[in-house]
Amino acid sequence: MSNQTDSTAEVLLEKRGGAGIITLNRPKALNALNLPMIQQIYPQLKMWEQDPETFLIIIKGTGGKAFCAGGDIRAITEAGKVGDKLVQEFFKEEYRLNNAIGTCKKPYVALIDGITMGGGVGLSIHGHFRVATEKTLFAMPETAIGLFPDVGGGYFLPRLSGRVGYYLGLTGYRLKGRDVLKAGIATHFVESEKLPALEKDLIALKSPSKENIADLLNSYHKKCTVDQEKKFVLDEHMEKINSLFSANSMEEIVKKLKQDGSPFAIKQLETINKMSPTSLKLTLRQLREGASMSLQEVLRMEYRLSQACMKGQDFYEGVRAVLIDKDQSPKWKPPALEEVSDEFVDNCFKPLGNDDLKL
Repeated sequence: MSNQTDSTAEVLLEKRGGAGIITLNRPKALNALNLPMIQQIYPQLKMWEQDPETFLIIIKGTGGKAFCAGGDIRAITEAGKVGDKLVQEFFKEEYRLNNAIGTCKKPYVALIDGITMGGGVGLSIHGHFRVATEKTLFAMPETAIGLFPDVGGGYFLPRLSGRVGYYLGLTGYRLKGRDVLKAGIATHFVESEKLPALEKDLIALKSPSKENIADLLNSYHKKCTVDQEKKFVLDEHMEKINSLFSANSMEEIVKKLKQDGSPFAIKQLETINKMSPTSLKLTLRQLREGASMSLQEVLRMEYRLSQACMKGQDFYEGVRAVLIDKDQSPKWKPPALEEVSDEFVDNCFKPLGNDDLKL
């Protein structure tokens, strides 16, 4: 049992009571997930899954600002520019971890307090329980950096109600607090300041079943009245989201938005116009196909897409514009949806033979 409690380690793994606890510990980097962290979490998760004395797994972040703001995109960008194999390893191992969480036999509780985006969503959404707080900020913002909503986005996004998942995946829209619960991303909502007490109570449970854990989470959830009366932020737009984002192609979605012409539709057009046209087309197809796939099939598909993005140019340009130079004006190639051919998109989805993701 690697009882790592060295406070400088990037991830802390400890066993307390009946619980295995994973703490993401890169607060200065908003707990962004890198390859060494993945390589520590995966074997420990597998060990706890087999251990008869471990009844649940809890994952959380340090620093008070973020659960996990995403994958370590900078490291991947640097590696991609020089042809380093990290661009294969990172995605392979990250997706294997997403799958291990999605198939974990032990109840898995993610305390998604603070920023939870991209890779952080992958560490939480596939588990049994996701506890949001008033500080939770959720997004899948990948289309803005020439990527696509990966880490199993092709599985969970199309399964949200109506076309909400398509809307979130294509526009990168941010959900806050109780809206994360209302959208179906979190399973429970608890005040941020109550999380230490909740964690203590979870650890104290004696040989709990999944039902015992659910009962405890439910009791905290029921006591929380923060924003209880507030309507879901997207409620008033649901009808439009469901009709406008149900088109079969990106061009069709844009056409519908233009025809609609409402302030909401115009705002979405503005957002979509800033995104990588290639990313938008890959994402729409990823979500449409993922809707009827298993999590494993989705992750295999997403691995193929990740490698196509690593070979393209929009990812590097998006990271430059959004994260490095921060000028927010990426020069996408091609610059328009019409110029991203079906043939190009088809190629991105093609099997990679021996290089395909093995789960």
